[in-house]
Amino acid sequence: MTYRTVSWKALLVTAALTLPGLAFAGEPAMPQGGMLVDHKGMTLYTFDKDAEGKSVCKDQCATNWPPLKAESTDTKTGDWTVITRDDQTSQWAYKGKPVYTYKDDKKAGDKTGDGKGGAWHIIIKP
Repeated sequence: MTYRTVSWKALLVTAALTLPGLAFAGEPAMPQGGMLVDHKGMTLYTFDKDAEGKSVCKDQCATNWPPLKAESTDTKTGDWTVITRDDQTSQWAYKGKPVYTYKDDKKAGDKTGDGKGGAWHIIIKP
C-alpha cells in the first residue's frame, strides 16, 4: 500500500466514526410514529400551563415529568431552543414550549402521559 492509500483509508475510518456523533449532536429529538421522541425513543410532552420559553413544572412535577435536559453549551437548532429553568439548569423547548418525558413511560414508544390532567400532550410532528 502506498502512503496515499493508507491516508485515504484512515480518513474514511475517521469519517465513519465521527458522523454518527454529529447526527446525534443535531436536534434533541426525532420524529417517530407521528410524534417526537428523544434519542432513546421516549415520548416527548408539553405542558399547557407553561408559558413560552418558561417552565412552571418544578419539584414533584419535575420528578414526574423530567425536563428534556440541554447542556449549557447547546444552542438553537431549527424549532428547538434552550431555556434556563428556575434552578439554573438548561432545558430544551420546541417551538417555544418546554419539553418533558414522563416517568411512567417505561419503554420506547410508551405514551401513557398523553392527556394527563388535561394539560399534558405528546408533541405531534407533521
